Amino acid sequence: MTTYDALIIGAGNNGLAAGVHLAAKGWKVAIIESRDVAGGAVKAAELTLPGYRHDLYAMGLGQFAGSAFHKEYAAELAAHGLEFAETSHSYASVFPDGTHIGVSTNVEETLGQIAALSPADVEAWSALLKEFGEKIPFIGGVMASPMPSMIDALIGASILRKGGVSLLTDLGQLFLSSARDFLDKRFVDDRVKTTIAAWGAHADFAPEIAGGAVFSFLTGVSSHLQPMVIGRGGADSIIRSMQSLFLAKGGEILLGESVTEVLTDGKRATGVRLDNGAVLKASRAVISNAHPKLLVENLLPAGSGDEKFDVALEKFRPGPATMMVHLALDAPLAWSAGKDLSTYAYVHIAPSLDAMSRVYDDAIAGLLPEEPVLVVGQPTSFDPTRAPEGKHTLWVQVRFLPNTISDDAAGQITGTHWDDVKEQYADRVVDLIERYAPGTKDRILARAVLSPADLECDNANLIGGDSVSGSHHLDQFLLFRPAPGYSKYRTPIKRLYMIGAGTWPGAGANATSGYLLAKSLAK
Repeated sequence: MTTYDALIIGAGNNGLAAGVHLAAKGWKVAIIESRDVAGGAVKAAELTLPGYRHDLYAMGLGQFAGSAFHKEYAAELAAHGLEFAETSHSYASVFPDGTHIGVSTNVEETLGQIAALSPADVEAWSALLKEFGEKIPFIGGVMASPMPSMIDALIGASILRKGGVSLLTDLGQLFLSSARDFLDKRFVDDRVKTTIAAWGAHADFAPEIAGGAVFSFLTGVSSHLQPMVIGRGGADSIIRSMQSLFLAKGGEILLGESVTEVLTDGKRATGVRLDNGAVLKASRAVISNAHPKLLVENLLPAGSGDEKFDVALEKFRPGPATMMVHLALDAPLAWSAGKDLSTYAYVHIAPSLDAMSRVYDDAIAGLLPEEPVLVVGQPTSFDPTRAPEGKHTLWVQVRFLPNTISDDAAGQITGTHWDDVKEQYADRVVDLIERYAPGTKDRILARAVLSPADLECDNANLIGGDSVSGSHHLDQFLLFRPAPGYSKYRTPIKRLYMIGAGTWPGAGANATSGYLLAKSLAK
């Protein structure tokens, strides 16, 4: 029977980050992954045609590139093959009236586009940039630290020194506000508000939901200060380099092996049992990179010994579902709102705050939205290695869909299971893109559709097709993620820990929870 210092369940970006750091500190570590390929929700493959590489789920890697983990291991990861592709044209929003707003690292260019639509909002956008500069050091510090921690206390003290109670109150209000409330206080034109609020849809924040302002504020404005980043050749660039680095440091990865049970001696975790019956022992830590709900329901047959903890994780609520539509294209999209739109990493099709609210409400009610919110990724506009010369790929994320279908808001689709309706709904998605980019259908060489059911089938952590591993609403965020009293990765069972998107600081390929836990254990 093999004994390790630490066993990690799941080879997603957080599991690999934890493994790399612990192995670097001399721990004997094994990562067990049920799939044949590491990566979790960060994967790339030739889904449509040979030579066309598509990011299955996550595309943007800005959080990873800016993470503390990457900063510590950047040189080593690069030596193991990590490459990024960047663009100064980060994101844009298109609107039914034929207008658009593009946000880039060229602030004057962005202000010029806003001025063309709403001169009254130019000064307000500049003020938002100034506000971002004042607040991001504190917000970034909180998001990159354990929750709670002494670091948070030091950040709070720094806020009081630099801005007094007023700044502390402003930051607290930002974390608690909805995107609509936050933006209504600053802007006049709904198109300007929508451009920023669309980022809330990348999590599970309709414009009215408390807590959504900070998500929109952080990503919407930071794109002025840093380029949009993706992995050259595919998002799995980070996974392949982390995996290679982990193995080079003496770690072991068991692919295609499922953990069926976390073993305990009644007080502490001692190892895991695999589906083939093998037992692996851990002398210092068992780290679960599984969805918190799956940890309790599947891996702890006798529970954790703490009923309140178990019930909290069993009731850990998913966000709305997500669908992915991947297209191989003969040419870039011809956006009717402007030729320059084909150069942006993301184009949001979310017509207004009210439209986003309707889509969200429909999804929560079990309805297929008539006009879904789309995040249209154009990776080959700045990473041509993903397709044959002159060809392109399109990454379309369909946000705010029902986990379980009861009906169609448009009254056109009659099926209630994703396996039966996904192609019909993908047709609706393509039709919507066609309205904003005429000729899209003529450019399509092939497509692949991944429904919410497909997402969960490929990755059990994406329960109900929820791509963010649990709602990020305030009752499941900050100190409450994934359960009150357990935001610092520990569980009621000694030596058993939780990491991943279901823990603080939440979704995104940020490697933060795995790295923070590994740092704590390695001390």
